[in-house]
Amino acid sequence: MIDLSTTHAFYGTAEQAGIRTPVQRYSVFMTFDFTGTTATDLQVLLARWSAAIAQLMAGKTVGQVEPSRDDAVGGDTGEALDLDPAALTVTVGLGPGLFTDALGLSAQKPTLLRELELSTATLQDAFTGGDLSVQACADDPQVAYHAVRALARMGKDAGTAATRWTVMGFGRAAAGAGQSTPRNLMGFKDGTRNIFTEDDYDAFVRVTDGPDWTHEGTYQVVRKIQMHIENWDTDRIGDQNEVFGRHKVTGAPLTGTAEFDTPDFAATDSSGAPVIPARSHVRLAAPENNGGVKILRRGYNYTDGINQYGFLDGGLLFVSYQNDPAAFETLQARLGASDRLNDYITHVGSGIFFVPGAPASGTFLASGLFS
Repeated sequence: MIDLSTTHAFYGTAEQAGIRTPVQRYSVFMTFDFTGTTATDLQVLLARWSAAIAQLMAGKTVGQVEPSRDDAVGGDTGEALDLDPAALTVTVGLGPGLFTDALGLSAQKPTLLRELELSTATLQDAFTGGDLSVQACADDPQVAYHAVRALARMGKDAGTAATRWTVMGFGRAAAGAGQSTPRNLMGFKDGTRNIFTEDDYDAFVRVTDGPDWTHEGTYQVVRKIQMHIENWDTDRIGDQNEVFGRHKVTGAPLTGTAEFDTPDFAATDSSGAPVIPARSHVRLAAPENNGGVKILRRGYNYTDGINQYGFLDGGLLFVSYQNDPAAFETLQARLGASDRLNDYITHVGSGIFFVPGAPASGTFLASGLFS
């Protein structure tokens, strides 16, 4: 039973909520173009967003829904009235395009923030890039949508943030600590070997160097990955298991019997072939085969209904957090080169952002950037 009265703190934690927070059922991910002209414009936007996010995560409105004067515009749109906070978290990221000489912020750029060095051949402009990211997660989809809507409205009214692209996610496709592993739209458990421990978070996610204001932050990579569901659904189960390197129902590696059994990549069958195939997803993505690289995943399933050809249009909203974008690039380059899963997926959207640490009470997101 989900407790919809749950709230999470916006101020006073190390990292922003929504990174290691237990993964909620729904997500709305939206990116924005910065349309202001000065660093002060950005500073004011982040300060106003911070105040609003604190209210929203506490289950409150961001202004009057029904002002006393009939000719006044409501400060809050009202669709979340009478709804519980539903464990809402709102996580904000800053894109590479903000750290320019024109804004006077180039010297404060997070050390490793840059565009990803990966193929862009299949990416669509409509789902790529952005100067700001907002990830709203909640156990009620209307609460998550209201949060993003409120921030988008504030940015538009101030003339400093224009919506760029969005994905609405459902049915979490990544597990947090203590949670059962969810399933992606291919029916397989997703995120079995996610980052769950403090030691791994410190080693692979938390930023501790670079400009002071970036400490406790992390780098966010987002990908919209379309799944060719009809093609997948016609594949025999034995082949599906070999594509992933796991059993569909239990999630166990092909060399084991339970989901959390450690894959045995050295095991071979009677013919001498690897039990976990060389081009399987689990083998190619495993830390053991990538110099120990790990990333923190926080993904969701999504659907855009039916495409122009009458096929189901759905897939994975992939969001990862890491203290070096090269970790994602290492994994994606390896997967992109030979993963059999590529026959059934296409990366159509992409973005990279720096997510600063949570603000202290009385301050706002990335306040140290402007000092």
